[in-house]
Amino acid sequence: MDLVRTQPITGPAAWRGPDFDGDTRWLHALTPDHIALFDAALAQLKARGLRYPDFGRDDFPIHALAPELARFADELENGRGFLLLRGLPVERYSEDELNALYYGLGLHMGTPVRQNPRGDLLGAVMNVGDVTKKTTRVYETNLYLPYHSDPSDVVGLLCVRKAMHGGLSSLVSVAAVHNEILRRHPELIGLYYRPMYFEHLCEPRPSLSPIFSYHQGKLSCRYLRQYLELGHEVMQQPLSRVEIAALDLFDEVMHDPAIRLDMMLEPGDIQFANNYAVLHSRTAFEDDPDLSRRRKMIRLWLKMANARELAPEFPGRNGFPAPEPVAA
Repeated sequence: MDLVRTQPITGPAAWRGPDFDGDTRWLHALTPDHIALFDAALAQLKARGLRYPDFGRDDFPIHALAPELARFADELENGRGFLLLRGLPVERYSEDELNALYYGLGLHMGTPVRQNPRGDLLGAVMNVGDVTKKTTRVYETNLYLPYHSDPSDVVGLLCVRKAMHGGLSSLVSVAAVHNEILRRHPELIGLYYRPMYFEHLCEPRPSLSPIFSYHQGKLSCRYLRQYLELGHEVMQQPLSRVEIAALDLFDEVMHDPAIRLDMMLEPGDIQFANNYAVLHSRTAFEDDPDLSRRRKMIRLWLKMANARELAPEFPGRNGFPAPEPVAA
C-alpha cells in the first residue's frame, strides 16, 4: 500500500506551465453550432416558464453535446485536470439567461452543488466585500486570491466582465508541486500526508484532512494556507515550526514561474478545473468605479460521475448541505 508517494508522479496531470508554450490543446472554441444549441435550449425554457435554478437536465436539451462533454469530463479527471471553453457571447444574454445557460451546461457535465449555507448553486465572484471585516471572503474583494482548491470535484468560472487592470488567473498542477517538493526536500514529503485542521470545509467546525493523498494511483490535494492556519487557531493546535516550514516550501514552489500557468480570462471564457488535481489563484486587480462594469465571474461547483475514489483519510467534499426549511 503506497500511503506516501515517494516517487515522482508521471503522466498528463504532472504538467508545468511552460509545457504549454505554443500548445493550446486545453483551449476549446465554442462554434456557432454550440451557441445555436444553447439558444434553442434557452428558448425552450422560456416557452415553458422555467428559469434557473428550477429546472432539470432534460429541461435544457443540449444532449447533442454529450460526446464532447464526456471527453471534457475525462480530460478533467484523467488528463491535464483543466480546460477552457472560449467564445460564449455573454453580451447577448440577460443575467437570468446567462445563469440558466451556465447552470444548464453544468447539469450536463455533472451535478451542481451548493456553494454556501444559503444553498446557492451559482456564485458571483465580484469585488463587493468589505476588506476591513475579517468575515469577508477573499473572492468578494479585489485582493490577491491565494492558490487553493474548492470543496467540490470540479470548479467552473465563467467570465462575464474582466477588470480594468489585473485579475490574472493562474493554475498549478498538484502533481508538479509534489514532484518539485520531492526533488528539493524529500525529507518533508510525509508531513503533507499528515491530517491537519482545515476551516471552511462546508462544516461548522474545522475538520481533519491531509494536504496530499495518494490513492488508487492518483494524487489528490486540498489546500488553502489561511484556512489551515485558521483551522489550527480555532482548534488551539498551533502549527509546529517544521509544519510552517513545509507550508512555506509549498507556497514557494506554487509561485515558481517554471511551475504555474497564467492566463487572462476574457468575457465568454469558461474555465474548468479538477479541485483534486489543480490549484487555482487570481492576482489583485483594479476595478471600474462603475459597479455595473466591475469584474464579474460566475462560479459553478460540480460533483462528477467519473470522479476518483478518495482515500478514507481524505474525505470528499461536494458543497454545503441543503439549508434547513424555513418554518411556516
